[in-house]
Amino acid sequence: MRSPVAEALARKMLPANTFIASAGVRAGDPDPFVEAILAEEGLGLGDRTPRTLDDLEDDYFDLIITLAPEAHHAALELTRSMAIDVEYWPTLDPTVTTGSRDQILNSYRDMRERLKARIQSRFAPDSTK
Repeated sequence: MRSPVAEALARKMLPANTFIASAGVRAGDPDPFVEAILAEEGLGLGDRTPRTLDDLEDDYFDLIITLAPEAHHAALELTRSMAIDVEYWPTLDPTVTTGSRDQILNSYRDMRERLKARIQSRFAPDSTK
């Protein structure tokens, strides 16, 4: 659920020729809160469905960014014999938030904004996107 948000933001923020793919440790269903917070940015998932690391066909990545401890462990295991950098960006899981719809949406928005800032600082630190 976090990685599709990161993918959508990165596609918007990074050059069009940058290959970006998101995947999680487990397959899941589309999350309506993800669609809501992406729509606020003029983005959406379109036909993309949640994928797992096993679903990714391309293993020619320069960098894998993980957002959860379990994903980080899986990525390190996957790349054990490959020359691929793996970075861990600890990102809170907004699906554990309880409360009103607005409280839950605010948790998702916070995650989105933190990912946006992290993408900006990591890939375009001198830009004002």
